[in-house]
Amino acid sequence: MFELGWLSAKLFFKGKLFRDPMHFVQQLTIGITIGCVILVVFAQTAMPFWLPIIISSLITGIAMPFLLKDFKMK
Repeated sequence: MFELGWLSAKLFFKGKLFRDPMHFVQQLTIGITIGCVILVVFAQTAMPFWLPIIISSLITGIAMPFLLKDFKMK
């Protein structure tokens, strides 16, 4: 398992892991932006700060598989 992770990390840093790395970065940026916006919006409410963190993390985690469903590797 460690060897598989190490090989993937080496290919990632060489730029040979993804077919279209800019599409991956774009989708990742969309997911991060969604999470940050939700966190900022909910943090402005009167609820304790740990609750907006959990809500934004859950929504971001749910959105990522949909954003990366067409993800292609070499």
